[in-house]
Amino acid sequence: VLVVHAVWTLVVGQVRYSVPEEAKAGTVVGRLSQDLGLEAGEAESRRLRLVPQGRRASVEVSGASGALVVSSRLDREELCGKDAPCALRLEVLLERPLRVFHVELEVTDINDNAPVFPAAQKNLSLSENSPVGSCFPLESASDADVGSNAQLSYTLSPSEHFGLDLQKADERNPVPDLVLLKPLDRETMPEHRLLLTASDGGRPSLSGTMELVISVLDANDNAPQFNQSVYKVQLPESAAEGTVVVRVNATDPDLGSNSEVTYTATSFIPASGKDVISVNPETGEIHLRGALDFEEISVFDFRIEARDRGTPPLSGHCKVVMEVVDVNDNAPEVRVTSLSVPVSEDAAVGTVVALLSVSDRDSGANGRVRCLLWPASPFGLVSTFAGSYSLVLREALDRERVSEYEVEVRAEDGGSPALRASRVVRVPVSDVNDNAPSFAQAVYTVLARENNAAGAELARLWARDPDEAGNGRVSYSLSEGGGGGAVSGGGWRPASSYVSFEVRAVDAGEPPLWGNATVQLFVVDENDNAPSLLLAAGGAGAGGVLSGEGSSFLEPGSLWAWASWGAPAGQVVAKIRAVDADSGYNAWLRYELLEPRGKGAFRVGLYSGEVSTTRALEEADGPWQRLVIVVRDHGEPSLSVTATLSVSLVESSETVLAAADSSSGLRGVVEGGVGAVGSVSVWATNVWLVVAICAVSSVFVLALLLYVGSRCWPRSAVLSGAGPTTLVCASEVGSWSYSQRQSRSLCVSDGAGKSDLMVFSPNFPPPPPPPGSAGKDVPTLLDT
Repeated sequence: VLVVHAVWTLVVGQVRYSVPEEAKAGTVVGRLSQDLGLEAGEAESRRLRLVPQGRRASVEVSGASGALVVSSRLDREELCGKDAPCALRLEVLLERPLRVFHVELEVTDINDNAPVFPAAQKNLSLSENSPVGSCFPLESASDADVGSNAQLSYTLSPSEHFGLDLQKADERNPVPDLVLLKPLDRETMPEHRLLLTASDGGRPSLSGTMELVISVLDANDNAPQFNQSVYKVQLPESAAEGTVVVRVNATDPDLGSNSEVTYTATSFIPASGKDVISVNPETGEIHLRGALDFEEISVFDFRIEARDRGTPPLSGHCKVVMEVVDVNDNAPEVRVTSLSVPVSEDAAVGTVVALLSVSDRDSGANGRVRCLLWPASPFGLVSTFAGSYSLVLREALDRERVSEYEVEVRAEDGGSPALRASRVVRVPVSDVNDNAPSFAQAVYTVLARENNAAGAELARLWARDPDEAGNGRVSYSLSEGGGGGAVSGGGWRPASSYVSFEVRAVDAGEPPLWGNATVQLFVVDENDNAPSLLLAAGGAGAGGVLSGEGSSFLEPGSLWAWASWGAPAGQVVAKIRAVDADSGYNAWLRYELLEPRGKGAFRVGLYSGEVSTTRALEEADGPWQRLVIVVRDHGEPSLSVTATLSVSLVESSETVLAAADSSSGLRGVVEGGVGAVGSVSVWATNVWLVVAICAVSSVFVLALLLYVGSRCWPRSAVLSGAGPTTLVCASEVGSWSYSQRQSRSLCVSDGAGKSDLMVFSPNFPPPPPPPGSAGKDVPTLLDT
């Protein structure tokens, strides 16, 4: 039989196993390879495995042993719900050869789920007049387990008012009902809280709970009651309409409409009391709605009824006694009978500004009033007769410091407590022209770039006048410095006349007042002049070209020089001299060799302009060299000039002869690459004689030049005046510095002189002319 069963199992291809839910991972469910008739090791070699299903598998085949083991948590309720039994159908695949087996895995239930109610809390509402024995159905609990693990029983927490009645809904689980065992009283206990417990039949048993909140509904079985039978209240006769006299309060222990109370006033003594007070029917507040007068009625007596809204309605009553207390109920009154404003700021002390009247409708001490002024101000109160005061000026006014005053007149009577009143009097102060316009600075320094167009704005000045209207409206005019007379600001003058000048600000007051400010104008250089070349006397021929780049400067002439073959590197053969009419950084020149490019035989000093050899000259360099040199300044943008220098290459003896020929008026011209030097062969044998003659001539010329220079060298020019001279120097970056030393003339060694210094004497008359210059004006700006 066993053999037949094994064969039948293999033929049918189905194996059954059983495993409890919640088994741990790794638990062996069954020896699958052995049950399928496989030899040891055959499960791994033939790749015994489970065929993946649509949902997550919780078991797997162990590759080494071929056993079916638990791989993840097994939850019967998740897999099968309430179905019993819970059987999973698995497909097992065996390769080589391919075979499919069906394995049925039954997951057995354990008691792992406690009973659960639909809600953790259930609210019930029962009337307090519900009869004993009334039943109220409750919701059952549910258990996700099956069998005895889902068999439920119910218990209720102890209560003298409620119990449980279990009705069988089916063969297994009962349905609980709540039964009323004792009458309810909402005023004694308005709410009951019970705990309903459901337990299952598992071992061990699990349970779940639900809280029952039972609210007792009200019935109108109580009448409203006041917390006092008599309310006594005192009210001052000065109480305003709307004042709360008293608030009565009646309570009803019932609920809802049975406890809602409304209030009404009845039985007024005297009858006029119904026009004096009103009752809020919802809150019980009694408000004053008419004026009280102690001299007419001192006591009011009335009754208040409180009625609920039950069926039938019930009511309660109380009595209210209101006493009127006599008080100082009239405050002083302050009136302005006359007001003279605005007050001029030059008004005399003692001027009357306003007339005031003070009164109090009370009598006796309550009607006596005293007054004071607040805050401390240039005004004071003067009592003229009973109840009348004058507001007078006690100090001088200044509108620029305070343009308007707010004076508060305070009055206080002699009652207890005292009553007070106040009146604010606004006193504006009118302006007089007592302030001259004033500038923020006594001296303004203005920097202006040269080449400004006519009408260009150089600076803006503003003078402040604290007066108002016409007294503070300022107009401006110019007056020239250095003793010059005033000039109108509407015309045009040469720039030289505005080097230093005064601006006058005049207001439109009567009489007008004015203030002055000095303006010093400094002209800042711009790079508007290109460099220009200086040609040495007697050193120009007729064949060269001097051109300007970036300017319109063009001067005919040729620059040329001689150089000896074999001259060593670094020998200076010529020097390019150039000047720039600008100043500072704009006049700082640099020299660059434009042609020939690359590594030539000559170079030019970047800032010296000296043309020197870069190597020893050879005959292969040719009879002459043409150099194009550009001279640039450091302005923005940079301006330049180009010089063409022709250098003749000759023997050393020929160089000496050429120099001598040049000094005696002979000229050689190098043009088109062909040089012609006259009479060189005649003097070739007398080189030393020529050298001696040239040396003697040079010494003589040098002595003559030194003598003439000592006689004609310019003396230091001194500008004298009544006070120290202000020296203003232009720097490379356009800023300015100041000095108090005397100015001295400058001399540029090459070419014409130019001025980098400007001397101003803005505050002093021009100096007297030097001897021998009668009738000539000495300029205040020296060009040296």
